[in-house]
Amino acid sequence: MANGSRQAAWEFFGAELKRRREDAGLSQSALGVRVFVSGGYIGQFEQAIRKPQLDVAQRIDEVLQTGGFFERMCRKLIKETRYAEYFAHVAELEQLATEICDFAPAVVPGLLQTGDYARAVFLATHPFATDEYVEERVRARMDRAPILKDATRPTYWAILHEGVLCTPVGSPDVMAQQLDHVTAMMRERTAMVQVLPFSAGAYPNMGKMLKLMEFEDAPPTAYTEGVLSGNLLDDPAMVKQMQATYDLLRAAALSPEASLALIESAVEDYRQCASTT
Repeated sequence: MANGSRQAAWEFFGAELKRRREDAGLSQSALGVRVFVSGGYIGQFEQAIRKPQLDVAQRIDEVLQTGGFFERMCRKLIKETRYAEYFAHVAELEQLATEICDFAPAVVPGLLQTGDYARAVFLATHPFATDEYVEERVRARMDRAPILKDATRPTYWAILHEGVLCTPVGSPDVMAQQLDHVTAMMRERTAMVQVLPFSAGAYPNMGKMLKLMEFEDAPPTAYTEGVLSGNLLDDPAMVKQMQATYDLLRAAALSPEASLALIESAVEDYRQCASTT
């Protein structure tokens, strides 16, 4: 389904939600209370600004007695997205964020990846996948990156564990180009990047990626990811805790200047390795 068609489908979802909510005599706030989200969220669902998670769609069906209509529609739209089910809503939210903060303990964050690096990541996870499958996933990942080049781009901050620099993903040339791309983004002031060094020892959220997003007219969210699973959080107390975790990571990381020097050194090492192979 094309992006325009998917957006039209979400707009239909929102229009139906508004119609059926009003037929039930409920305000946005009243429905929000019953499905455990704010009334503002219901308004954003109805305007197709935000997309409800599956469990919220299921609760809406229960409250409005719609026979699973919203769950079925939500499942269909999630299934037809270009992303894994657990990440699809996160990709939508990235487009709306005014600030994005990533912590990457293992690989370069998706928004900073080059095509060759992303391809190597996907092949490592799906070694028996067809070329068509891999290339579609690479294109989907690359299509997220332009938000950092847009005139209304979000403020973007990334913390990479030093292990990300030392773990070869793909060939030495692929690593050199990937890390060179990161340094270019830093010099262009498109991204603020820091490195959490090995010398920092144990750190908060050990081994787990973390993404924080803030929005102009909606509460902030936090996203963590495991193996073939993800957890999108919007509970204010939990998001605040994740923000505190990120602050601790930022405090333990090298300065942007020292981080740039370390990444540039890694680029040279990979280039030398590439020239001898």
